Amino acid sequence: MHYPLQDMVPETEANAKPRTRRSRWVLLLLLPYLGLCFPLVYARSTPELWGFPFFYWYQFVWVMLASGLLAIVYRKLKT
Repeated sequence: MHYPLQDMVPETEANAKPRTRRSRWVLLLLLPYLGLCFPLVYARSTPELWGFPFFYWYQFVWVMLASGLLAIVYRKLKT
């Protein structure tokens, strides 16, 4: 059976295996996981920051850090 769209794809691309990217930059994404994985470390009320207990602002800081790390990893893998 002949498929007309196969003629449009160069032969090298049609037979090529998909490339997998393995980069050490992805390991940066483990930091937020490890930082929030052990609540015994941050499940306390002191020190407070602007009236917020440590438990809340610690997690909020990790949300911002994780967003920054995702942006860095995305840009490094994009190139």
